[in-house]
Amino acid sequence: MFLRLLVSACMALASITAQAQSWPAKPIRYIVPFAPGGTTDILARVVGEKLSVALGQQVVVDNKPGQGGSLGAAELARAAPDGYTIGGGTISSHGINATLYDKLSYDPVTSFAPITLYATQPNVLLVHPSVPARNVKEFIDLLKANPDKYSFGSAGAGTSQHISGEMFKTMAGVKMQHVPYRGSGQMLPELLGGTLLVAFDNIASAIAHVKAGKLRALAVTTAKRSAVAPEVPTLAESGLPGYELSSWQAVFAPAGTPQPIVDRLHGEIAKILQMPDVQRRLTELGLDLSGMTPAELGALVKADVPRLGKIVKDSGAKPE
Repeated sequence: MFLRLLVSACMALASITAQAQSWPAKPIRYIVPFAPGGTTDILARVVGEKLSVALGQQVVVDNKPGQGGSLGAAELARAAPDGYTIGGGTISSHGINATLYDKLSYDPVTSFAPITLYATQPNVLLVHPSVPARNVKEFIDLLKANPDKYSFGSAGAGTSQHISGEMFKTMAGVKMQHVPYRGSGQMLPELLGGTLLVAFDNIASAIAHVKAGKLRALAVTTAKRSAVAPEVPTLAESGLPGYELSSWQAVFAPAGTPQPIVDRLHGEIAKILQMPDVQRRLTELGLDLSGMTPAELGALVKADVPRLGKIVKDSGAKPE
């Protein structure tokens, strides 16, 4: 009996090893759980282009937006664990949404094989130039004088941008309605055109518009100022002490993906994040690059689900 089990285990291991050695033999699908134009999409395209060269197979980006990244994450969780489907995951899809939504069709911890953390970054409080407030104090005064007159946009219900806005409302004691979009790429044109006047967004997708003078950045959400916009204060130093929220971006495979394939993907992506042209492009967007191991990313997700759950509950955020 023991011998049969041992033989079966050896055969299974040999099969996995052979699969990993022949992988990849066809294009790889990369699910982005947000609309084109946001940070998750930018990272997928920058890294995907280099990964296609490194692996000798095309990495095809497939945008599946909705429910704060949860629809795309659910599709990734359902995919075959064969190394031919990977996907972006964020602080929202793999952290916040576990508490925000009563039911998810996946578990952020057990439904995925972590590959690596790309980066962390601040969110930024943005206003259209027509808004008569040039700093956080003036903005809070404006909101208190005009309760519920202004709405703030985000990349979707449950995103870090949404929770950043809810935390701001709670800590500043102001009223604003939340307008969820299907990603930053859908939200930013509305903000630039003045249809939407206020938003929280990842600094990576917003910084070019801020530097061009098309949007006004009032503050960042992190504990420290961003190196790409050192003139923009933090919310904590702008009258909301204790305010801090960092957004993160990662990449995952479905649970059960052979470990040799996960390790190969991690190794290749870690090398890509060290390439000078990639580092230059991504750090110019305000991203603090990482490249942590699969085990480290798994530990981050496991710790962040309860940590972010408390923030969601304290903020009073609700799914739209």
